[in-house]
Amino acid sequence: MLSHDENMLLCRVEGDAPMGQLMRRHWLPACLIEEVKDPDGDPVKVKLLGEDLVAFRDTDGRVGVIDEYCPHRRASLLFGRNEECGLRCLYHGWKVDVDGNVVEMASEPPESRLTEKVKHKSYPVREAGGFVWVYMGPAEEMPEFQAPAFAPNPTTKVSVVKIQVPCNWAQILEGAIDSAHSSSLHSSDMPPAKVNSNTVSSDGLWQRPSTDKAPRLQVQLTEYGFRYAAIRRPIFNAQTHDYVRITAFVAPIMVLIPPNNKYSLVQLSAPQDDTNTMFYFIAWSDGEGIDQEAFRKLCGAQTGLDLNADWSKIRTRENNYLQDRKAMKLGDFTGIRGIPNQDMAMWETMGAIADRSSERLGASDVAIVQFRRQMLDAVRRFESGAPAIGTGEGSIPHAKLRSFEGVVPKTTNWRELGASEEEIALLVQAAE
Repeated sequence: MLSHDENMLLCRVEGDAPMGQLMRRHWLPACLIEEVKDPDGDPVKVKLLGEDLVAFRDTDGRVGVIDEYCPHRRASLLFGRNEECGLRCLYHGWKVDVDGNVVEMASEPPESRLTEKVKHKSYPVREAGGFVWVYMGPAEEMPEFQAPAFAPNPTTKVSVVKIQVPCNWAQILEGAIDSAHSSSLHSSDMPPAKVNSNTVSSDGLWQRPSTDKAPRLQVQLTEYGFRYAAIRRPIFNAQTHDYVRITAFVAPIMVLIPPNNKYSLVQLSAPQDDTNTMFYFIAWSDGEGIDQEAFRKLCGAQTGLDLNADWSKIRTRENNYLQDRKAMKLGDFTGIRGIPNQDMAMWETMGAIADRSSERLGASDVAIVQFRRQMLDAVRRFESGAPAIGTGEGSIPHAKLRSFEGVVPKTTNWRELGASEEEIALLVQAAE
């Protein structure tokens, strides 16, 4: 349970809000590469941390993320012409390149030399793992870009669901680290089965080897956030074994979710502003994995069928998320198609910013309590001059981070399951 002031400190990201300023010290997902794949293609609207931006790929193939509004009269560059290595504003013909240089001013006489005096806001950009990443903080604090956890190799197969969600980033992230809810909310899509690990069935269900709906949670703190284990009774060998699902929170917005036998899973919660978030659900594998369109179909997140062109949902609170009560009577637990859509119905009905002062938390909420405590502590230390969480000396490369799931002997130290050599070394050091 948080006070109102603590809740606002955790949730607010716009302007000078401390949490937003902390996030600006990290590389954040701006959009998908597929949205800006073509040189001189259509510009794409991006909103991050309360800022209206435009992403585009120029004639030479470089991607830019710049302020949406023209530096001349503030008309939107989203409608501009993407040509000859710049976005040209329709209003007076001013053209801005990917670095924020105003390279042409059609409405100004050449002798004015105004182009030398005007600089448009632009941000550093990198491309990796199917995403365009942007750094929005001070140049002198920019961390080295590193491969994301879901794209450790250039050949990694990455499939991404993208959905715009009308609620605050923190309640979305809390959903990702809440292992207990999956046994109820997703029980029709993740049913118990006589299997040895989380197994994708022929009809796409994520079968799991446990009927236990009340996991025991244990937490391991790390420099990048924390890992935690949700420990359940397995269907087989319950006297000698545990079913363990390990989730990793990578501050500030990434969660590595326990995998299935075909692909690993990651969730990103990119704050557009205080009350809107761009949600990314990622399936990745160095093996066969799952194709992008098949993953979007499985999640009920196909553009044109489930989503509008701007990634907003067709299933909304106004139409009760198209919940099928008849299907519920026939055995479907929620009547809502797609695991992300089930989650969103819960996140959004909490309100645009959940009132955490009136909650009643229990033993299954240990990870949520840890997330709130850790991020509030991190933002307070950041305000006092400390580096943003996960950006200090000795940080573990994200490409080495993993989640885990499986049935293991009760004597197993879960903290070493799926952990990198660096994490295990730190664990041993802490024990000494």
